[in-house]
Amino acid sequence: MIVLILPYYVLQDLHYGPFVLGLVYTAATIGTAGFALLFGFLTDLWGRKGTLFLAGALLPIGSLVAFSSGTLAFLFVGAILGGFSATGSRAAGSVGGAAQPIQSAVIAEFTTVRNRTFWFSLFTFLSGICGAAGMLAARIFSAREGFLVALITSGVGLLFLLPIHPAKNGERTRIRSHGVIGKFSLTAAVNGLSQGIIMPFLIPFFVLVYHTPKKTMSFYGFGSELVAAVAILIAPQLERRFGFVKSVALTRGLGAVLLLLLPWTRIFILAAIIYMLTPALRVLAVPAQQTAFTAMVKRDEMGRALAMNQVARLAASSGAVTLTGYIFETAEIALPFYAYAALVGVSLAMYFRFFGANPEVRPE
Repeated sequence: MIVLILPYYVLQDLHYGPFVLGLVYTAATIGTAGFALLFGFLTDLWGRKGTLFLAGALLPIGSLVAFSSGTLAFLFVGAILGGFSATGSRAAGSVGGAAQPIQSAVIAEFTTVRNRTFWFSLFTFLSGICGAAGMLAARIFSAREGFLVALITSGVGLLFLLPIHPAKNGERTRIRSHGVIGKFSLTAAVNGLSQGIIMPFLIPFFVLVYHTPKKTMSFYGFGSELVAAVAILIAPQLERRFGFVKSVALTRGLGAVLLLLLPWTRIFILAAIIYMLTPALRVLAVPAQQTAFTAMVKRDEMGRALAMNQVARLAASSGAVTLTGYIFETAEIALPFYAYAALVGVSLAMYFRFFGANPEVRPE
């Protein structure tokens, strides 16, 4: 819901341009990165349940602040707290992304390497279905009312954390998986650049180029989330058939090619189809990637490792978001799409260089 309503709120209700929207996304991304790092260390040193609840509370608090006053200043504060960054998929930490490293650490604790991709895929599917419902529901409310609904729904979500009882961590251990964390963080940084330079601006692209009404965009956003949610169910088969590196290459490479066509497509329905397919191709290999990462790091440092990976991605994306906001303001709309394709190519080369076509993933 927030992914859809935020650009309309800034561009149409508050009457600011794409550059200001980019600054809001950037502030949210920086806030998410800072909180993710803090919570990642807390989850290993203090405990996962309490940290997960604390991280989960940020989204309803941020939604409350954004709703409480129809001013840009309050929106900035709410975006920082709630993580209204929209720089990634639900699985990779979009809105509310500060909780993502802890969620992944908890899921990894309750699973094994053999079944972990299945569970990551299932939770991403459920998240995607709810995301689709949020996109569709956003058409009913004004942009500002949407923040109130987001406050209520995300607040109710906190109740589902109460029955969860992960292991209590608290031992101060040194990080030993430096090499693995470094490689994944470097690829995450390049991925963050590519995500930040285009992903938050897919909906603004339709607002600025096609002047698409919010109710119409809500329908296509619903379709996009639904396609991504259903597609994620084939992630375990994709991992078994190709491995995580080749899975990333196939899905993100195809997605980059499609996005290259988007700024040159002047047929709305064709552009909408590309938009609906892109998130699915971006997210399809994420469960296998998460499984590989969590299998290669030590269990007692998983929260910190995932947090550092998240910070590398978000820190890199923050500057890219501001840059694209400026580029969209000056009407050079095609340029970020070229940059996205080039950065995806660089990231894929890094995956093959660091992990090979068939990296060995050993059970913990």
